[in-house]
Amino acid sequence: MTYQQPSCSFRGCDGSILLDSIPGLPSEKESEPNLSLRGFGTIDLVKAKLEQACPGVVSCADILALVARDVVLLTHGPYWNVPTGRRDGLRSVKDEALNNLPPPFFDATRNLNQFFVPKGLDAKDQVVLLGGHTLGTSHCSSFSDRLYNFSGTQMPDPALDRRYVLRLKSKCRPGDTTALVEMDPGSFRTFDASYYRHVARGRALFTSDETLMLDPFTRDYVLRQASVAAAGGYPAEFFADFVASMVKMGNMQVLTGAQGEVRRRCGAVNQMRM
Repeated sequence: MTYQQPSCSFRGCDGSILLDSIPGLPSEKESEPNLSLRGFGTIDLVKAKLEQACPGVVSCADILALVARDVVLLTHGPYWNVPTGRRDGLRSVKDEALNNLPPPFFDATRNLNQFFVPKGLDAKDQVVLLGGHTLGTSHCSSFSDRLYNFSGTQMPDPALDRRYVLRLKSKCRPGDTTALVEMDPGSFRTFDASYYRHVARGRALFTSDETLMLDPFTRDYVLRQASVAAAGGYPAEFFADFVASMVKMGNMQVLTGAQGEVRRRCGAVNQMRM
């Protein structure tokens, strides 16, 4: 999952995911939906270079949006123009992220109105943005219940391909909180439509992605992209849709003008958080 997605989900695109915890106030970084995020040091290095060149000009929120685009591009995905001028938020609270970010176990057919619609996103944005799981890895803890105790049954999720369950169990032992698993096996460093092939075959890691197959609209989209990937074709539709959804999400509730600030360091606000 790209960095921009969790940073734009409920407070707007204000770089709140980059803030470190302070005594008595754990930040969004410590919230369960964000535990697999890494690379904060890279963002900090970019910010340090920019502060040397032009102090107080480029916000961490803009850096996050630009880096998300560049990661996609450098892994053979599409390019898009990123509007800049965002300012950084002053607040980051663990519980707010937990209550407002879609967790890996959410039901895409039932929770669309809870997590996406209030932010101006729709079912198409949901299925497209979840396709971003083509990049990266996840901790076993994000899906281990699907392997060992789905819905309290002490059994695997019946929607998961049985052979895939055995493969995942060989990597994720019960209670494992540290091991990482590729979200798009064999292609987790390439931005393409191949993750939809796994979803279509019952090999999605997360309940959120598996339940895309339960809705006629999202199911058709998954199967269409899976067919393109299986044929080795260029995913023109997915790339165009992903660009549109990322631009749409990147413009959500942005801070401008005198709102927020431009942080000197992305992990901390310039003034005491209220």
